[in-house]
Amino acid sequence: MGSPILHSLFSGISLRPQSEKAVYLQLAEAIAVFIQRGHIPAGGRLPSSRELAGILQLNRLTVTKAFQELEMQGWLESHVGKGTFVAVNSPQLKPRALGQKTMEPNGKHRAGFEIRNASYLHHGVAPVTTRLHLDDGFSDPSLAPLKELYRAYRAQLDRGDLYRRFGSYGFANGSERFLDSMARYLNLTRGLNISARNVLSVRGTVMGINLVCNGLVQPGDAVVAGIPGWRRAEANFQHAGAQLLGIPIDDEGIQVDALEQLCRSTKVRLVYVTPHHHYPTTVSLSMDRRLHLLDLSRRYGFIIFEDDYDFDYHYKHKPLLPLASADQEGMVIYCGSFSKIFSPAFRLGYLVASENVIEHLARVRTLLDRQGDHILERAMAELLDDGTIQRSLRKALAVYHERRDYFCGLLTAELAGRVEFDIPEGGLTVWTRFDRRIDLSRLAAEARKKGLYISDGMPHRYPSFDTQAIRLGFASSGRDALTESVEVLRNISTFFVP
Repeated sequence: MGSPILHSLFSGISLRPQSEKAVYLQLAEAIAVFIQRGHIPAGGRLPSSRELAGILQLNRLTVTKAFQELEMQGWLESHVGKGTFVAVNSPQLKPRALGQKTMEPNGKHRAGFEIRNASYLHHGVAPVTTRLHLDDGFSDPSLAPLKELYRAYRAQLDRGDLYRRFGSYGFANGSERFLDSMARYLNLTRGLNISARNVLSVRGTVMGINLVCNGLVQPGDAVVAGIPGWRRAEANFQHAGAQLLGIPIDDEGIQVDALEQLCRSTKVRLVYVTPHHHYPTTVSLSMDRRLHLLDLSRRYGFIIFEDDYDFDYHYKHKPLLPLASADQEGMVIYCGSFSKIFSPAFRLGYLVASENVIEHLARVRTLLDRQGDHILERAMAELLDDGTIQRSLRKALAVYHERRDYFCGLLTAELAGRVEFDIPEGGLTVWTRFDRRIDLSRLAAEARKKGLYISDGMPHRYPSFDTQAIRLGFASSGRDALTESVEVLRNISTFFVP
């Protein structure tokens, strides 16, 4: 190498062969930094690939790939017979400032325009950051088929003719392969009788609710939901300008007789239900009430939005099939997701409805999100078609069943006299009622100091429903973590109830 300065510069490069990032990319990034900092000027000649490979004790092909990467990015130029040089017009130039910076350096600045700050936007759930957690009913990602999903996703990118499959926009309602697979899967597992034309891909349940609000609910429409209910769904209805009306929940689910009385005096546009396990109380809607609800929908013409967030987890017997399986009039919009199989971070779900509804909502979807992740959808279709999802669910169900029994045993043994609960027949949480002397907000705050997350119960409180209960999720923790979590609750609760 001609320049001892360059020799010293390049010999100081530190590469990590054990890193997940390829060595040639590490080398390319190091050279780009040298150029950005002016250590190698524009037009400056780099050592040959053979020379640099000798300095760094690398395979020459690795250096060649690094040079090619930098050429594609515009940092280098290669001239046959002359060598490799820093590009004269490299991408290192900084853009010109438009004006003086006015924002405070710490980022604590306020917009110059007004923001409508509605109270319903403040019911979000804080991320769980503690070591222990009795959460809102999340699954255990270690039981999910993550490796199989990774292989299926990667396979989509390794196959030929990428432009035909991914080079342009696809259908707004979803990948054809995914829609076909979902229709078959739902027909088999939920007793539906649908085709791909009845399915719309969404990025989770919240997006499905939002699409229905944008496409089918007008300001002033009456929307009915159970009390207590899911605040995120309620917020969507309120944001759409709907008149949100609450119906009480009891041991058999939403009180359909009360809904019928309401329908006699009010034109109801939509009824939101979670019949399999009502959120948050986990009770199931009885068979009689399901049939009554379907009959009311037919008679009064309201939409039923059926949020079936955890159909796959039932421990005692086969669950009742969804309302959508008995819908003969096209009144039900059925919604589900894969979040309870993988994790809340996994954003893929589906809406099922009559063909004209799906066509309409697909058009509405393009206003918000041009299409879903078709690569992920195709990968999921493979896991559905080869039985991976079904096998994974059966294994996870057995684990969650055992964790439910163990956790309920702990609550009985360690918190007797302080809590009451019914052993849930399905789902991933226990709706736990605490002694009135226990301040749930203080309990949650003290638990967090001890490294345990629990809800403070605030999302479940309404003017007409002042509950002293929270959801304690057991599925995402193993035996040791569950034991330690209940021990923390027992120790803290003694301050309230000796």
